[in-house]
Amino acid sequence: MIELRNVNKTYNGKVKAVDNLNLKIEKGEIFGFLGPNGAGKTTTIKMITGIINTDSGSITINDVDIEKNPIEAKRQFGFVPDDPNIFLRLKGIEYLNFMADIYNVSSADRKERIDSLSKRFEMENAIGDPIQSYSHGMRQKIVIMGVLVHNPNVWILDEPLTGLDPKSSFLLKEMMREHTQSGKTVFFSTHVLEVAEKICDRVAVINNGRILFCGTLEEMKNHFKGESSLEKMFLEMTGNED
Repeated sequence: MIELRNVNKTYNGKVKAVDNLNLKIEKGEIFGFLGPNGAGKTTTIKMITGIINTDSGSITINDVDIEKNPIEAKRQFGFVPDDPNIFLRLKGIEYLNFMADIYNVSSADRKERIDSLSKRFEMENAIGDPIQSYSHGMRQKIVIMGVLVHNPNVWILDEPLTGLDPKSSFLLKEMMREHTQSGKTVFFSTHVLEVAEKICDRVAVINNGRILFCGTLEEMKNHFKGESSLEKMFLEMTGNED
């Protein structure tokens, strides 16, 4: 579970990136975070994951405050950033073991998980190669595998499908469903509205740092009097429709 209460963030004392944001993402749900560029999505994710601090308000992950108890809070989740170009000089297997070391994953558990994830993402023949030799999609896969190696309860994914081939994209969506079916949480941002429409239990739409809508797609359709297209509803809310 993730909960944000009255969260604010201002840059340079002028730009209000996040404005009194309140959200609660429950266990057992896939929650989509939608918004145009510059809406406040990335700032919100950075605060949830402890990369930056809030100006005010609180954020808890499984009831652990990210600012008061950051180490314990960070043990609760796995985070896939929107840029997979990290640790390029490491080999894939070195990166996975590095991530397993950070989270104190036992030798037996890490071997089982690395073997399983490598097979599922068809990376068995590549994990011995340097990450800098990987394609963008392969780098995205190794980052996702590194996040999942400690089997976190909460997944926080920032544009996770970018660069993935259709098969890997389908696999990740299936894994997201499996994760929430076991009573755990997936929070992800995406620009691909069709993906949100197909797999999310609830969505929030943010623009100019404020939540414009939070609920199920059925509730959104009722609000817009039966409009069936998420794209049209999104554009109407964010003021981007011609």
